[in-house]
Order: sequence, then structure tokens, then C-alpha cells
Amino acid sequence: MAIIAFLVSAIKFGMVLLFGSTGETITEKAGHLNLGLPGVMCVGTAVGCAAEAFYFELAGGRAYMVYPLAILIPLIATLLGGALMGLIFSFFTVTLHANQNVTGLALTTFGIGISDFIIANVDDYKFTAGAKFFNMHLPFAKSLGWFGELFFSYGIMIYLSIAVAIVVAFVLKKTKVGLHLRAVGENPATADAAGINVTRYRYMATCIGCAIASLGGLVFIMDYLNGNWEYVIDAIGWLCVALVIFTTWKPVFGIFCSIVFGFFYVAAEYIPGIDLAAKELFKMLPYLVTIVVLVFTSIRNKKENQPPASLGLSYFREER
Repeated sequence: MAIIAFLVSAIKFGMVLLFGSTGETITEKAGHLNLGLPGVMCVGTAVGCAAEAFYFELAGGRAYMVYPLAILIPLIATLLGGALMGLIFSFFTVTLHANQNVTGLALTTFGIGISDFIIANVDDYKFTAGAKFFNMHLPFAKSLGWFGELFFSYGIMIYLSIAVAIVVAFVLKKTKVGLHLRAVGENPATADAAGINVTRYRYMATCIGCAIASLGGLVFIMDYLNGNWEYVIDAIGWLCVALVIFTTWKPVFGIFCSIVFGFFYVAAEYIPGIDLAAKELFKMLPYLVTIVVLVFTSIRNKKENQPPASLGLSYFREER
């Protein structure tokens, strides 16, 4: 059924965005506006794909690749690549007190260039071989008809994105670490006076957030595109930044919002007779909806729907 195929595609793409928005939410809750997210996702994904290619050679070809390692190796590599980019961003913005917006944009340009270099030196068939492991769904999915296809025909990373969003929401709302992190994002001077290490929390949140966001790029290439590298990961990164605003910084709400973004983004592919220009207009809808949400939340001015008060601002302890 075409409608089921459309829904499945929208959900798969939405979960790609969910990884990115969840990671960026963690970063922004600590007061860091990381506009380098597209570059972070590019580097994390490229490192993950290169690790898959390395495992392909190590295993001696596709026939000798095994399920756990074919996912774990690129997954770990992606996490490390994303965390390293987050560390670079934190070093400039926290330690050197550089402007967050300028640093983020520079990181995006740097990340796109690095990822392009990495992928240019990797034979793509070596990581496309691992795509089938990311696409492996539950064995009973087909026997359940449309219901199984809609809810159980996804790879493990799709379900992991939902689990990560729920865990992050719990940590932010219900734990001491989450309380301290939110305090750092709202008022770092007050948090510092209360004995919270602002530098540590901002470094930690940015590195963890970038690592999680990078998984979105890996899922996009290895699952959604079946291992075919496309130079559009940076565009996915900007969508993730917009999605954070659309979710009003709530990771669980982001599960629903990411699927809505997925609907808008893939809808044009399932409308017969639509031309290329109209398809591009459909892909603009998530940004338009984000602007509407931003205006609406600004008018209502409810505290729980606003960004952290110190978002985008560097903290100078000497000025406390």
C-alpha cells in the first residue's frame, strides 16, 4: 500500500532528525547554541562509514561480516567522531570564550570539508555492504501485514532513537545532573555560585549532544539511503536545529515532531505528477512551520516553551 510506504518512509526519516534534535537539545540546555551541528553530523557520519569500510576489509568481505559488529563498529566510531567535534566547539567557546555563532558556522564549514575528504578516500561499496545490517527488522513483521510493516519493519537504530529521546527527557527532568545542566543553561553565574562546575557541564553536554546527533547522520546514510553516501547531511543538520525550536526543547515531544517533519520532507516523493520545483517547496515546509511555532511561542511567552535564558552567551566567571 502506498500510504503505508509513505508513513514508513516518513517515520524513518523522522527518526534520523530525532537523533539530531535530541543531541542539540542537550547542548542547548547547557547554554550552547551549536550552529556547527551540520558539520558535526557530517564528520561523525563519515567516520562511521569509514569504520564500516575498515571492518569490511578486516572481516574479509561482505560474506564474513556479522550482525553485532557491523553495527557496533560504525556506531562507536560515529559517537567518537561527533564527541571530538563537540570537544573542539567547547574548547573555542568555553575555554577561549569565542563567539558561539561564529564558531558554529566555522565548524560546519570545517566538518563538511573533512567529511568530503574522508569519503573521497573510501570505496563506497565497503560501507554499503553493511547497510543490510542496519535495515534488519523484526522477523515477524511481514506476518502481521500492514500493522507489522508500519510498526516493526525498522532497523534497531530507529527504535534506539526513541529510547534515547525518552532517557534524555528523564535525565533532564528527574535527575540531579539534569537539574544542574538546566541551571547552567538558565543562569551560569548563579549555578557557579551554588558550586556547580559550569565549564564541566558545558563540555559534557556539548560532547554528549554532538555524539548523539551524529548518529542521525549515520542512520540517514546506512539505513534510510541503504548505504549510499549523499552530500545532503549538512541540510539534515539544519533541519535538526529547526526541529529543536519546533519541539520547544522537549525531547519526548520531539518524537512526534520529528515524524511531522518527516511527513513534510518526504511527502513530495509520493505525490504523482509533481515537478522538481514543487518538491523543493515541500522540503521548505518544516522551516516555515518552525517560524510559525517560534512566533506563536514568543507571543504566548510561556516559560516552559522558551529557550534557556543564557543560550548562545559565553560565561565569564570574572564578571560574576
